[in-house]
Amino acid sequence: MKILALDTSSEFCSAAVLVGAESHQLLERAGQRHSQLLIPMVERVLADAGLALSALDGIAVSVGPGTFTGLRIAASVAQGLAFGADLPVAGVGTLDAIAWSVDADAILVCTDARMGEVYFVAFTRADASLATHVAPCVRPPDAVPVPANGLWHGAGGGFAVHAAALTQRLRSVLSTVNAEARVEARHVASLARARHPDGFVEAPESLVPLYVRDKVALTTAERSS
Repeated sequence: MKILALDTSSEFCSAAVLVGAESHQLLERAGQRHSQLLIPMVERVLADAGLALSALDGIAVSVGPGTFTGLRIAASVAQGLAFGADLPVAGVGTLDAIAWSVDADAILVCTDARMGEVYFVAFTRADASLATHVAPCVRPPDAVPVPANGLWHGAGGGFAVHAAALTQRLRSVLSTVNAEARVEARHVASLARARHPDGFVEAPESLVPLYVRDKVALTTAERSS
């Protein structure tokens, strides 16, 4: 399969083309420049791979959770490209992609959700699949669910931003931590391919951001408290 993958869910922006075992990726700390960077990145990774958009088998996109604006940018660009080239799509959770990038069998993924909260999920990995043990949720770091049984590997920037609270909360189950682990387009592509080995089947309009949390800002009273 020849897959284009996009991610704009965090402060980073990335695009990748995966062909067999070979991947071509561009990744940059974007700040608020995702909309400016993404399409030029797509053009460059396609050129690096020597492929036209029409030669692809599908487009994979990280659908969240993440920044509200960022999730909409990737979904919109992917839909436009897919409609134009008549390509199917696949949505991949950002927390799933982070877990997929980690060499561990039991993974707690935690990313900063701002407003004093984190996005959190627990997966176990077997062969080419991830099994969910704690569903994606948003919680204060000192109130994340503590999974039962065994030792778990922590991954994601939430373990850097909220290190003390998370270490205290998860001390009975946490073994090692990779706070540098983040979602990248190449991992989105790899996981999408593993989940859809016979090809993507979803239409572009099926791409819907997974926000997990509906509330995006503190009220004036909350900010002053």
